Amino acid sequence: MMKIQIINGPNLNLLGVREPGIYGNLSFDQYIPQLREMFGIIDIDYYQSNVEGELVNKLHEVGFDYDGIVLNGGAYTHTSVAIADAIAAIKTPVIEVHISNIYAREEYRHVSLTGKNCKGVLTGFGMDGYRLAIESFLKTQNNAG
Repeated sequence: MMKIQIINGPNLNLLGVREPGIYGNLSFDQYIPQLREMFGIIDIDYYQSNVEGELVNKLHEVGFDYDGIVLNGGAYTHTSVAIADAIAAIKTPVIEVHISNIYAREEYRHVSLTGKNCKGVLTGFGMDGYRLAIESFLKTQNNAG
């Protein structure tokens, strides 16, 4: 069975209550069962942390055994050389996801330190970006087989 790890960074534990005009009213705890139902043939694990080092540790932990990682690094996207290096160091492909369009927001959010080490970047599709990332991994696996 294909294994996908979703990793959410800082403040994404507040989805559903944090700035609903930008991030919507749905918490990730409400959304993850929908993803799992949509992709019943895929084992989808979920992890969230507000701590940079914990995100690096999780990337190291799953980065050699999983088929794909969907990463929403939150604000660390724009600041973390450590997370960018962790992505470069692992073999599992990573797709970076952002709920909001980072290019339509504050200028400092326009730069992604992590994106250059990812297979792709999805930004501005709301929670649907996670689905799109998983579909990309599924399509890649189906084309390889």
